[in-house]
Amino acid sequence: MGAKTALLAFSDGDLRSALRHASPSPTGKAEALVRAIHPGHTVTHAGESTLWLSVNPRDDVTYATVLPGAELICDWRLVLDRPSDLPDHLVRAGAGRRIVMHGMHSVVDWLCFAVWEDGELVRSLSLSPDSGIIENIGEPYEFERPYWAGERAVEPDPTWDDEDPYPLPFHPLELGEEALSALFGFVIEGEPSPSDIDTTKVPVHRFTVTDPTGDEQATREAVRDQVTQSMGPPRMYQMGPDGTMHEVAIDDVFPAVSPDGERHPPPD
Repeated sequence: MGAKTALLAFSDGDLRSALRHASPSPTGKAEALVRAIHPGHTVTHAGESTLWLSVNPRDDVTYATVLPGAELICDWRLVLDRPSDLPDHLVRAGAGRRIVMHGMHSVVDWLCFAVWEDGELVRSLSLSPDSGIIENIGEPYEFERPYWAGERAVEPDPTWDDEDPYPLPFHPLELGEEALSALFGFVIEGEPSPSDIDTTKVPVHRFTVTDPTGDEQATREAVRDQVTQSMGPPRMYQMGPDGTMHEVAIDDVFPAVSPDGERHPPPD
């Protein structure tokens, strides 16, 4: 699974209906939305796209659209490990409306989704296999229940001889697709249903959005450096004669280059 999403939406009613009937929004309205979401940032309109191409934006990029009854933003700065930490100015923007957050990152099997009704957080879930359940607030939605009931457990891969049991009762990205379908009306991976929204037909505006002080970028780089330093040495695996995966030394897979420029297997 390779799905990544960074979505935040405000809606007066059914978000799915607003997206299904989406038409191009005025650039000025979308830009005003982005400026309200990121006060004090430098905002530059940078072209047009579609929702299908925008759910996993690059750093310092925001995609946005303003539709009748709904506003949608794609931006990694707006999805949080703890959705309950949503900044106050965004919660206030949802007064009298519904706010929906959805974030997935396939590299670490992380999922978050949350819903606010009229400024009150009614459901928040954030979890990953490494961090466990980070936040779990409110009653699970109906689409979640089979996962919590153990009906969607991760089956061990028979090709790995020493695989530990998956540390969560289900795979976050599988539940993430269910949440995406239920809350936004489309999926990233898997077979879409006939009623799903065609995200290639939902136009959005692209904006470059940067912190003029440079603090945001510096913090982001510091986090990346910390993650890189915390990673252990690389590990390599090969399939053995019995069909299971076994750890092997890197030199066994990539023999060192000798002075003659040729690669030779390591000595016995």
